[in-house]
Amino acid sequence: MIKERLISYIEQSIRQNWDIEALSNYTEKGYTYKEIAEKILKFHILFSETGIKEGDKIALVGRNSANWCVVYLAVVTYGAVIVPLLPDFKPEDMVNLINHSDSVLLFVDDRLFEPISGQKLPAVRGVISVDTFHLITSDSKNLEKIYPELDTMFYRKYPVLTREDIKFSDITNDKVAVISYTGGTTGFSKGVMITHNSLAANVRFAQNNMPLKPGDPLVSFLPLAHTYGCAFEFLFPFTYGCHITILSKTPSPQVIIQAFKEIKPRLILSVPLVIEKIFKKQLLPVISKPHMKVLLAIPGINKILHKKIREKLTETFGGRFHEIVIGGAAFNPEAERFFRKIGFRYTVGYGMTECGPLISYASWDTTKLGASGRPVDTLEVKIDSPDPEHEVGEIILRGENVMAGYYKNEKATREIIDEEGWMHTGDLGVMDKEGNIFIKGRSKSMLLGPSGKNIFPEEIESVINNMDYISESLVISEDNKLIALVYPDYEMMKRDNITEDQLPGIFEQTRKVVNERLPEFMAVHKFRLHPEEFAKTPKRSIRRFLYTK
Repeated sequence: MIKERLISYIEQSIRQNWDIEALSNYTEKGYTYKEIAEKILKFHILFSETGIKEGDKIALVGRNSANWCVVYLAVVTYGAVIVPLLPDFKPEDMVNLINHSDSVLLFVDDRLFEPISGQKLPAVRGVISVDTFHLITSDSKNLEKIYPELDTMFYRKYPVLTREDIKFSDITNDKVAVISYTGGTTGFSKGVMITHNSLAANVRFAQNNMPLKPGDPLVSFLPLAHTYGCAFEFLFPFTYGCHITILSKTPSPQVIIQAFKEIKPRLILSVPLVIEKIFKKQLLPVISKPHMKVLLAIPGINKILHKKIREKLTETFGGRFHEIVIGGAAFNPEAERFFRKIGFRYTVGYGMTECGPLISYASWDTTKLGASGRPVDTLEVKIDSPDPEHEVGEIILRGENVMAGYYKNEKATREIIDEEGWMHTGDLGVMDKEGNIFIKGRSKSMLLGPSGKNIFPEEIESVINNMDYISESLVISEDNKLIALVYPDYEMMKRDNITEDQLPGIFEQTRKVVNERLPEFMAVHKFRLHPEEFAKTPKRSIRRFLYTK
C-alpha cells in the first residue's frame, strides 16, 4: 500500500482552493470547491442518519455532469463504494447490474429512472435525482423523514462552514472505492473492484508527471463512468484545484473542438478517434495534394511547413495545452508518424479498468514513436516471452494499481490474476531496454466505441446468434463502425425455403431488431454475409485475429 490517500488529496484540494470554481457543465455556472464541500457534507449526513455504512454500495447512473461528480465525491469520501453505470445500458441490464452490485441507494438522471421505475430493486432504499438532488422515491420512512430536513441538519452542524471542517473518512487504502462494470449485460459483465490504493496511485502519478496548477481549465468529454475519463479528466485535476468543464451529452468532434477553442484547456485527454478524425478530415486532404507532397520533401521548406501545420493544429485544440494524452485504443500509425514529424505535443498511454486505469505513460517529449509509454512507478510490468525485447508475449503486471478482483466472481478473478499476483492483461507486446512498451496486438476482443466506451463483441454476438437464419457471427470494427460478419444457418434456410437472394433483406430487418435490444453505442452498422464457418481453436473459440484488420 502507498501512504498517500485519495480522500486526503480531495480534502487538501478543497481547503486550498476554497473559492475557485471547480466543476461546471459547459456554458453553465459551476460550483466552487467550497460549494462542493457543502454538498458532500450534506450527503454524508444523509448517509449516516439513514444507516449507510462504510463499504455499502451506492449506484450512480447518469450522463456526465457536475452533479454526477459531486455524488461520486460524496460517496467515495464517506467510505462507501460508488457503482457508476453507463447511461446507455438497456433498462433491464441497468436493473440487473444495480441488483448484482447490492447497491442500497441509487442516484439517477430523471429521464433514466422512468424506464426502470417499475422494476424490482430489493436492496435499494431510495432513489435520488442526479439532475436536482430531490428524492424521487423511497421505501424507507427514515429516509423520507430525514431528506427534507437535510439543510436544517447541515446548518445546525456547520453554522459557518470553514476549511477546518473538511475532514472526511479515515478508511484505509486496502478498501474498495469503486465497482466498475466492464460490460452491459449480466452474462458478460464483471464488476471490477478498484481500491482506494489504486485510485491514489493513479492520482499521485498524474500529479508527479502531468503539470497543472490551481485554476487551470480542463474539458471533460470522455465517459466518466469509465476509469480513464474519471481518473484523468476528473479526479486528478480536481485534486490540483483545476476548473473542469464537463460536456454533458455525448459530444461530436465538432462540439469538442469548439469547447477547446473557448476554454483553452491546459491538458487534453482523448481517445484516438477524435485525433484521427481531425487528421483525416483537416490535415490529410491538404498534405496529400501533389504540390504539398513536393514541398514537404524539400529540406528547409518542409520545416517551415511543419511549423505552420503544428501551429494551426495546436490552435485547433485551444492553443494552451501542455500535451495531449491519447489512450483507450491503438493510435493510427500514419497519423502518429505525421504528428511526430511536425513536433506535435502528443503522447500515447496504456491502461485498463482493472488498474484504475493507468499502466504506462511517458511525456510527449520522452515517448518513443509507436510506444505506449513506460510502466508507472507503482507497477511491475514484464513481457511473458523468452526475449521480451524482440519476441512478442503477453503483458503481465502486478503492484499497487491492480484491482482487488471481480465482485462476486472468484473464478474470473483467478483466471486473470495468478497465484504469484501477476495480472494477465491479455494484451501482446514487447518492451525495450528503457522500458518502453510496444503493444503489438490484443488477445482480448474488446473494441472501443466512437465515444470512448468499451464494447465487448461477445455481448452483441450473443444477441445476433439467437436470430433466425444465423448460425454464428463475429463483430468487428471498420472505420469506427461495428460490422457483423454473419454465417447463415443453411439448414434453417433449407427448411423454410429461403434462398441466398433473400438473405440481405432478412438480415437488414434482423439488424434493426438486434439494435433495438442493444445500447445505442453498441449499434451494428451493417451485416455482412460470411460464406463459411469461422476458423476455430481446439476449444471451439473463433480465431478472431483472422478476421480483423
